[in-house]
Amino acid sequence: MNLPNSGHDEALRFLLGRIDYERVTTVPYRGRDFKLDRMRELLNRLGNPQEQLAIIHVAGTKGKGSTAAMLSAMLTADGYRTGLFSSPHFERVEERFRMDGQPCSAVELVALIEAIRPTVEAMDREPAAAGEIGPTYFEITTAMALLHFVRCRADAVVLEVGLGGRLDSTNVCTPRASIVTSISFDHMEQLGHTLADIAREKAGIVKPGVPVISGATAPDAQAVIAEVCRDRGAALVELGVDFTFDYHPPRDLQERAAPGRLDFRWLRPLPGGTTASPWPGVEVNLPGRHQAANAAVALAALNVLKTTGWRLDGDAVRRGLADLRWPGRAEVVRRRPAVVVDVAHNRASIEALLEMLGQSFRWGRRHLIFAASKEKDLRGMLQPLLACFDNVVLTCYRNNPRAVPPEQLADLAHSLTGRRYRTCPDGEAAWSAVAEQAAPDDLVCVTGSFFLAAEIRRLLTGQAGNRTDSDIAEPEQSPGAG
Repeated sequence: MNLPNSGHDEALRFLLGRIDYERVTTVPYRGRDFKLDRMRELLNRLGNPQEQLAIIHVAGTKGKGSTAAMLSAMLTADGYRTGLFSSPHFERVEERFRMDGQPCSAVELVALIEAIRPTVEAMDREPAAAGEIGPTYFEITTAMALLHFVRCRADAVVLEVGLGGRLDSTNVCTPRASIVTSISFDHMEQLGHTLADIAREKAGIVKPGVPVISGATAPDAQAVIAEVCRDRGAALVELGVDFTFDYHPPRDLQERAAPGRLDFRWLRPLPGGTTASPWPGVEVNLPGRHQAANAAVALAALNVLKTTGWRLDGDAVRRGLADLRWPGRAEVVRRRPAVVVDVAHNRASIEALLEMLGQSFRWGRRHLIFAASKEKDLRGMLQPLLACFDNVVLTCYRNNPRAVPPEQLADLAHSLTGRRYRTCPDGEAAWSAVAEQAAPDDLVCVTGSFFLAAEIRRLLTGQAGNRTDSDIAEPEQSPGAG
């Protein structure tokens, strides 16, 4: 049980009082609130910590969190002091700032907020008269991460983009390498309604002369990324063009944990003409071909960095990838029945999840607990899911206004199949409803939203009694509070 701490709670109240686009129903991505000038000014007042760090910048529609975690794990295993900034978090904001795989401590979090707060409050006062806003939640946490990694003397830092790329608050760095993982449809209202438009926003992280590693395989997305790289003089290494992989999935994960394996190989020389060796039999603990693709992109990135002077110990890299545990990525949180929690939240990631379940699990009946956010492609996610599960319970997550009401999900599901589906007011009730029906040989899958995955995972891993950020009262936001 985490004990209350007044200093920690007060620091969190300050942070939670900011505008947080992870917890609003409309994200004005192209409006005046999304711009990099405010982020640059914040970092400038903090001494530009990003300029003191060797950064690998990771964007993409899906797979960017896993790819970033894989890179961090491999670099740590190879002896680099490695920082990882990722979002969102499952339970506590400290999870966003990891050094060598470990979240920052509550004491470190308080110290970071205390260091940044005077600057933020000064910036709040200055734009208030003009009707602008001060630094947002994500801008502040990005700055906190960079400051934390400088204080920890990180040798390498992996920065995961929050939303998009071009206008994301992480896009103020000049990295050693940029990564764009797969491109699919998500956040269309903010990023565009074609794969080309979405790819252009993601490729906004490309910097002149900085090598780019791309896992995008859709032709429209590939063409845009290649165009941006040509325009900015950035060497491009692409999955399916410069490197590829074969995947050997694990079996019977409902009974025991087991890694998958990938055989990684180069199709063309690396930038500069370097000929690289293949990597056969690499173990990947995160199941699914989509995770093998993420691992291949991460391995390609490390090999590209090696051509610029970074060291690369093959045995250490393999060990780091094999040992990685990353919550909510097809995570088996219980067995008999097998309960899989996954953060898939668009059609492409749902389809990848279903492919993985078919390859690596056996079951009697299949049970689904599903919730989603209002701006998501609900129809695109529900169509493949409803065709694959015998028992479906539709619900919503707590403490976030973006959740779609279960009754709305049920109406949409009925329109798709003609069937009626059970609804529950929250994840705990949904779990109780499924647990009553699930036999030991059945499969239960929880998916549709990061927030639902976090809620159910916390319930099933015995952490429901612990305090999380949502237990801290959030003050009412005042004009100019950001």
